[in-house]
Amino acid sequence: MKIAIASDGSMVTEHFGHCEGFQIFTCEGNSIINSQMFTNPGHQPGFLPNYLNDLGVNVIISGGMGGGAINIFNENNIEVIIGASGDAKAAVQAYLNGDLKSTGSVCNDHEHHNECGGH
Repeated sequence: MKIAIASDGSMVTEHFGHCEGFQIFTCEGNSIINSQMFTNPGHQPGFLPNYLNDLGVNVIISGGMGGGAINIFNENNIEVIIGASGDAKAAVQAYLNGDLKSTGSVCNDHEHHNECGGH
């Protein structure tokens, strides 16, 4: 299983599309066996979900995310976890342990900065 974290440095980012990059963790069972960092290739509507799908991602974890991106992930059978925060590796381990659940906090409009973590 591959789990991607939208991250700024080693931390889960507030908003998926504007992150520095994606840490992709390869996992077996409840263990992380590898991780790799991919720089964000750019925020364009619909691009990043397909980019991560092409990398073989099964789960995406982020602080916040727009509804369009969520829909594309769902179409590709990629599980979306939003509302996460803190250390990226700790978020992956919490997900693997069954302790990380999505809050369902969807960013609806980029003009509403306070609703989506200030992006």
